[in-house]
Amino acid sequence: MILSRYERMIARRYLLPGKGEAFIFLVAGISLVAVMLGVAALVIVMSVMNGFRAELFDKIVGLNGHAVVQGIGGRLPDWQDIVKAAQATPGVTSATPLIDQPLMTSYNGRVEAVLIRGMRVEDIRSNATINGKVVLGSLSSLNVGSNKIAIGSRLAEALGATVGSEISLISPQGQATPFGTVPRIVSYTVGAIFEIGVYDYDKAYVIMPLQDAQTLLLMGDDVGMVELQTENADRVEQILAPLNEKVQGRAVIADWRQMNAQLFEALAVERVAMFTVLSIIILVAVFNILSSLIMLVRAKTRDIAILRTMGATRVGLIRIFMTVGTTIGALGVLAGLILGFIFLFYRQGVVNFVQLVTGQNLWDPSIRYLTELPSKTDPVEIIVIALMALVFSFLATLYPAFKAASTDPVQVLRYE
Repeated sequence: MILSRYERMIARRYLLPGKGEAFIFLVAGISLVAVMLGVAALVIVMSVMNGFRAELFDKIVGLNGHAVVQGIGGRLPDWQDIVKAAQATPGVTSATPLIDQPLMTSYNGRVEAVLIRGMRVEDIRSNATINGKVVLGSLSSLNVGSNKIAIGSRLAEALGATVGSEISLISPQGQATPFGTVPRIVSYTVGAIFEIGVYDYDKAYVIMPLQDAQTLLLMGDDVGMVELQTENADRVEQILAPLNEKVQGRAVIADWRQMNAQLFEALAVERVAMFTVLSIIILVAVFNILSSLIMLVRAKTRDIAILRTMGATRVGLIRIFMTVGTTIGALGVLAGLILGFIFLFYRQGVVNFVQLVTGQNLWDPSIRYLTELPSKTDPVEIIVIALMALVFSFLATLYPAFKAASTDPVQVLRYE
């Protein structure tokens, strides 16, 4: 919108407080602050929601892959053939044999439920999700026959164990006796403690070499599943369609959507709902711009009439009041983006401060899944939020602008 010199001058005067116009300026200021808070709230909430999904996806997929080939009956005796077939499938980047088995563990009289994860030694050391999250010890100590394992940090806290502690794993698959099956109890030394950042994993996972897991569970050379990574997680179903035909009857393929369907669907629904609800805040803020402009038009009716008699056009007046309202909205959007980014940068500090002041645990990892408040800003969403607020602000200027342009100078100045 190109304004002439006098239109810019008048718009500038209307944006600044005049004598006896402090109330109008106050309403305009409130409008700006309302837009700022609405935009900041949308930016913060959407970034946190995106962060939740990204963090959960990265960490869940980092341990469970994009898909798994699960043996019928819980075992895959011919897993080597399945690994070769998977590696030959276009789009599959890796195929890793695994054993996942729920067991019990005990240490110093404390008993916890755990999930044994048996992996080849080279796969343990090359897994970025585990290798990059070791807080104590080293994964290099985990070798076949070394009798060493890695456990999650929350499990270590619950057991009171640390690196070097000997904990017992209890397997119900033991030796048969005349009095029934005797559970196998095998002691292992903690060689490393990791913290992935997902509470359920840090509380339950026990990582050990694949051959040691096979020995513990009396599985021979069998494995429980083969974990698959693909080039594109969103196309995993199409990529694995040829492999699905090859393993039919022997195993089933479950991708990350099926394994975590409820969690990711809930996040998607909540994301849309939060965006819709918080957009209403911006809409309410824009009504403040509308009301402040209506008040400004009423207060400046005499000035508008004089401008008309001096040659100001209707289109010129429309441009002036549209500029005033849109400027308030634009400044609010800019301030909101700045406020939102500042909050996101210090988000964990803000959470810790509120917890300190209120004495309440606002971020319980056992409920929130993650140990810290995540954030991931999507540039496209930021642009959409800014444009939406600007469009709403522009639409709010239409009625006051046309009202000002329709002012009849004859009627206003008749008794002057």
